[in-house]
Amino acid sequence: MYLDYKVGKVLISEEVLQDKIKEIAADIRRDYAGEELVCICVLKGASVFFTDLLREIGSDVDVRMEFLAISSYGLSTKSSGVVKIQQDISTNINGKNVLIIEDIIDTGASLAYLKNLFNTRTPKNFGICVLLDKKECRTTPVEIKYTGFEIPNKFVVGFGLDFAGKFRHLKSVHTAIPVE
Repeated sequence: MYLDYKVGKVLISEEVLQDKIKEIAADIRRDYAGEELVCICVLKGASVFFTDLLREIGSDVDVRMEFLAISSYGLSTKSSGVVKIQQDISTNINGKNVLIIEDIIDTGASLAYLKNLFNTRTPKNFGICVLLDKKECRTTPVEIKYTGFEIPNKFVVGFGLDFAGKFRHLKSVHTAIPVE
């Protein structure tokens, strides 16, 4: 295992990210216009995507913001497969439209866990929105309602994604290069 990473090439530029966010926001406005929608940000990685996306959705949808903290990575670059809830939402979602907003999906274990967890709370409907999808890594089937980009199985940082707390602040998504 590598001890550290540095920023590599730009995989998705800021401009391309913002264009895709506008597209996804338009789809969400179309699907939920005039309705209440509880949008759940999976902290910390999705925070940048979540903020930009909700600003683009605007006031056509009655958005309620919620925040959820889970852990499945620790200081690793690969998911452990064990999901731990560190901070749960405070809103009662019974009978409400719910949309989980996540930065990246790889194995699918974390989002499958969240889907099962939130479905026990009987929402009106439940959807998942991800910025980045590593489909080739999927080991657990998960239906994604809104997807930004399908990316290769590379470790990426920036636009909310980090390694050990570093690189979240970057405006683009970059590959990460191991430092020995």
